[in-house]
Amino acid sequence: MDTPQRANISVIPTGAALGADVVGVGLAKPISAETFRQIEDAWHTHLVLRFRGQRLDDPALLRFARLFGELDKAPIHAGREVEDPFPEITVMSNIRVDGKPIGNLGHYEAVWHTDMSYNEKCPIGSLLYSLEVPPQGGNTGFSNMYQAWDTLPAALRREILGRFCRHDSSRNSAGELRKGFSDIDDPRDAPGAIHPLLRTHPRTHRNCLFLGRRHNAYIMGLPLDESEDLLNQLWAHATQPCFEWYQVWKAGDLVMWDNRCAMHRRDAFDPDSRRLMHRTQVSGDKPYFDPKTLDLRA
Repeated sequence: MDTPQRANISVIPTGAALGADVVGVGLAKPISAETFRQIEDAWHTHLVLRFRGQRLDDPALLRFARLFGELDKAPIHAGREVEDPFPEITVMSNIRVDGKPIGNLGHYEAVWHTDMSYNEKCPIGSLLYSLEVPPQGGNTGFSNMYQAWDTLPAALRREILGRFCRHDSSRNSAGELRKGFSDIDDPRDAPGAIHPLLRTHPRTHRNCLFLGRRHNAYIMGLPLDESEDLLNQLWAHATQPCFEWYQVWKAGDLVMWDNRCAMHRRDAFDPDSRRLMHRTQVSGDKPYFDPKTLDLRA
């Protein structure tokens, strides 16, 4: 068994609203508890971490991910065998073999979203490792929902305190209707979990906007036109470039993000280019708001 490495890591912020590079550690081998604590602290500070130049097989990726908690089984298994040796790994790819996709999401744009916010418990974080990347496109954007809340105009703050939003489960982040679901004309009829619009992070105790995804979202108890208007204002604010950072992928990049306080999206790319990623996610918790964390002077 490998001796856990006590790495002399450095954390280098991107200079944007979120994100940092962690350098000085190779994750193909186990890391010490002290090194893990440094990485976890950096994650809570910067929301998104990037480890460049990694050489990870699936067991190494899963070993590192499990340090952050129990892992979910992959929700979709396009192209994977029934007897999957690594059921916690989701293949994200546009590659086809014998005309069949080996992974999910294809080459399409993925709109701003929080992973699986339509569930009662949402993943606390995800890890995405790049094996093949296209020469252009396929970049992943992240947006800081702490800052979105901190800078939200006072009138909008008052509007959303105590309000809850239903998160539609019928479509994926590429806008595709999921198997077994019917198309929805009225967001009030959409299936999915109901969560507070303002949530408290259980580790940092900071508050952040929690929007999930825009399509078919509905703010409970409001007339539909008022819900739509309020959501449009919140989304226009939360997706401003000042809150964003974009990951331009290189093969060997591992990026992990905090699903509780960072939204993400993906650019489309040339379908004739190859993109192959392995993804895993850390099991979830139920979003909540703790009023004791609210600065009443704001």
